[in-house]
Amino acid sequence: MTESAAYPKVYLGGDLVFRKDAQQLFRAFKEACLAVRLHGVSPFDGQDEVEALPPGKETSLLIARLDRGLMDECAAALFCIDPFRRAADMDPGTAVEIGYMAAQNKPMAGYTVDGRTYHEKVQSYFEQAWHTPLTEEKPPNGSRVRWLDADAMIVHSEGLLQNAMVEGFIRQAGGDIAVADDILSAFRAAAKDLAGLIYGKTAVEGSSHG
Repeated sequence: MTESAAYPKVYLGGDLVFRKDAQQLFRAFKEACLAVRLHGVSPFDGQDEVEALPPGKETSLLIARLDRGLMDECAAALFCIDPFRRAADMDPGTAVEIGYMAAQNKPMAGYTVDGRTYHEKVQSYFEQAWHTPLTEEKPPNGSRVRWLDADAMIVHSEGLLQNAMVEGFIRQAGGDIAVADDILSAFRAAAKDLAGLIYGKTAVEGSSHG
């Protein structure tokens, strides 16, 4: 039995699979997991068959089934909640995975290299992409001020890094959202947080190696 096989399996979710350096990132993340006695599981693991298939509907649906199967095998998860495709919101597929793991009451932690609030991200996106600022709305009944985007949609999730359902589900599962300037540092902090949920924070502080 390898060292990692003795540790709890942790699903490594996020937009990482779409990045050019995905394999390199996952190797580094798995090493970081081992340092806190976790067994990192990449969405690529066990999906060798996909590489030989042509792109299309059936292949895409197969990937979704395989990813769900990996999550079923894992005891916990670490999720990247970075903004996706230059927009304010994170990868929608990752948001689905967070909900799926939350429904199974599995511990989770998150991480990001973008520490701006969701409001700031939306504002920056509309200013840069559409050259339109957010507008302030003061309801006549004296309730709290609301901010609207160019489509008159309310900018929600005040004080959070992402949509309240995304961040809320992670926090309800016991985890925090780690923020750092580089993704590996953010991931390491999140992995340590998750290991603390599984083993107890005192045990992790005393046994971390790496």
